[in-house]
Amino acid sequence: MTASVLDASALLAYLLNEAGADAVGEALEAGAACSTVNLSEVVQKLRAAGGDWRIAAAVLEGMGLVVDSPTTVDAVKAAELWQEVPHLSLADRFCLATAHRLGVPALTADRSWGSNEMVTQIR
Repeated sequence: MTASVLDASALLAYLLNEAGADAVGEALEAGAACSTVNLSEVVQKLRAAGGDWRIAAAVLEGMGLVVDSPTTVDAVKAAELWQEVPHLSLADRFCLATAHRLGVPALTADRSWGSNEMVTQIR
């Protein structure tokens, strides 16, 4: 069962042992997912920072991360979110759309998302 959806900033905080890593670890243990769109961003940023994606992938798999493929519903919701919060990236909007579809909160380290019943800040 999926209890939350993680955005790229949350996954990177966990993988790089940054502030908020413990909250993400707890979320992973409780059953977390991420969109394939967000996973792509994690791979890109991790490699840009000199990290080894193979090791990171094994860690996330071992923690039970579910990688959720985007749906047409997600694509439409992500487009609608652009009108509501135009400063969010496409990946951020896919994270929120996935969380909305699954009916669970999204976890992020990005303060610009704010915090409400559907968004939880990890730090």
